[in-house]
Amino acid sequence: MGLAVIIGEVIAIAPKLPGIQAALFGFLTASLMMAGTMVANDVYDIEIDRVNSPQRPLPSGIVKSREAIILAAVLSAAAIGFSAFLGLWTFLIAVLALALMVYYNTRGKKTGLIGNAVVSFNVALPFFYGGLAVNSIRPLLFIFSVVAFLANFGREIAKGIADVKGDSIRQVRTLAVIRGPRSAALASSGLFVAAVLLSFLPPFLENVSRLYFPPVIAADIGFLYSAYRLVSNQSSENVRAVKGHVLVWMLLGLVGFLLGGAALL
Repeated sequence: MGLAVIIGEVIAIAPKLPGIQAALFGFLTASLMMAGTMVANDVYDIEIDRVNSPQRPLPSGIVKSREAIILAAVLSAAAIGFSAFLGLWTFLIAVLALALMVYYNTRGKKTGLIGNAVVSFNVALPFFYGGLAVNSIRPLLFIFSVVAFLANFGREIAKGIADVKGDSIRQVRTLAVIRGPRSAALASSGLFVAAVLLSFLPPFLENVSRLYFPPVIAADIGFLYSAYRLVSNQSSENVRAVKGHVLVWMLLGLVGFLLGGAALL
């Protein structure tokens, strides 16, 4: 997440490079925010994880809930603090992102698709946040944000397929629980395909480096492959493997976004 903020900053003010303060504080805001909300999510998911992933630190008892809550609060407070150093708008956006994740952890997760959208919005936000951090917003940032949103939305829906058993116990209304794994796999795959199609739009909007294409095309092929695997097989083992692969495709996409912005340097 921190890398996405820096990529947003680089693209927003090219041919210049972001200052050390903007890059460092932007990186720390996103990274600490993500870490804090992930810890908090594990606290709220402890009952589900006792069924789906009993080996994890909290359900296994390696880490106490109180310790995790304190860590989540410290990380989140630090993130908000760093955002304030960058300006009013970055502070407000960071507060919004934290509020959305608190909503997700306390209530939103049980809503299924709405919760998936909230998480994906926060995953896509760092590109836009990077532009705010350097006081410059370019159309390219919105395209990259939407691509990230679609890709992560698909991954969140896929996660629900692997977690059907625990989610059903907690009455989490994921698409896999409500409509079944097959429908969730089709929806997830559709979002991956949409992200692939949208990834070809940036060159038509702004000048991007040719270096944009190799990692993005590799990521696109990966997303299409993952979509095929999801539609073909909805077993928990296969879905968990696809979840891991999708993170790799998203990282490749990030590299492509960064290299694409090099055309402006």
